[in-house]
Amino acid sequence: MSLPATQKENLQQIDFGRFSRMTLCHQPTPIEPMVRLSEQLGGPNLFIKRDDCTGLATGGNKTRKLEFLVGDALSQNADMLVTQGAIQSNHVRQTAAAACRAGLKCHALLERRVPDRSPDYEVTGNVFLDKIFGATLEFRPPGLDMNAEGEAATEKLRSEGHRPYFIPGGGSNVTGALGYAVCAQEVVQQSQSQEINFQWLVMATGSTGTQAGLVAGFHALDFDLPVMGVSVRQPREKQVGAVHGLTKKTLELLEAPTIAASKIHVDDGYVGDGYGIPAPSTLEAVSLIARNEGILLDPVYSGKGMAGLIGLVRQGFFKSSDNVLFLHTGGSSALFAYEDTILNHDI
Repeated sequence: MSLPATQKENLQQIDFGRFSRMTLCHQPTPIEPMVRLSEQLGGPNLFIKRDDCTGLATGGNKTRKLEFLVGDALSQNADMLVTQGAIQSNHVRQTAAAACRAGLKCHALLERRVPDRSPDYEVTGNVFLDKIFGATLEFRPPGLDMNAEGEAATEKLRSEGHRPYFIPGGGSNVTGALGYAVCAQEVVQQSQSQEINFQWLVMATGSTGTQAGLVAGFHALDFDLPVMGVSVRQPREKQVGAVHGLTKKTLELLEAPTIAASKIHVDDGYVGDGYGIPAPSTLEAVSLIARNEGILLDPVYSGKGMAGLIGLVRQGFFKSSDNVLFLHTGGSSALFAYEDTILNHDI
């Protein structure tokens, strides 16, 4: 399907050259049709944007954010990256790898956010990779303000003579969100070159930086592609408010017009029992895409995002003629921490 004339006319560019940046990412990442999954669901034409193929430390969406965050850290002469996340954080894994690429140290705080996991949960998957990349780790109990904990740890390291640069959870601040404004521009260019007019983009939304960056990028480019964020943790109203706040800040940084909260779309129907706890719909999604497309999702983010996409198809949310793009945010290395849960699911 060809792009409408109005979309073709508005294919302007954002100048990202004024921001500090370090090249970390394989880009553009491909957009591929999911033919067998589309047939299996009997729904619209489904496509996947493979941001699990960004290249750094098995890939994932945080790499795009880290290009700008690490660039900013280097511009400030930092010698260490400090960040935080849940035990099986994809963000911490990619931050630790980015630090290696930049010649920096990495220190991370890991929150025991997911209850009732086996002892192996804290040593396998992403935690194992964190250690391979040489990150030093501290553990925290659940329920704390982890960004505040991270900032306090940063100040302690500074008092000890380091030059630390703090990155919030998920890399989700206005600097990190620039990475997904870049991705938005990339999607626009691919839509033009492949002559595919997408009606929706669907993705998992958590710490907000990925969704906010995409929405800001499309808005700044005057490109009409709504983004549906499938929440992995927060109720809809709270997630909409958080995404809208960061989107507005990102648009300010891009010197683009602001955006109404009504343009932020979130579905919170696939959270299940909470963050990091796969719902039955999550496990079904992981299985369906693996066995129909040969693609691995993770049980925390992309699995819940895909569950949302599948649910929306079954609800008749999309027209049968629609082209729907799913953003794969990576995270398959966390699968090893959920082996029993996944293999014991009736698939």
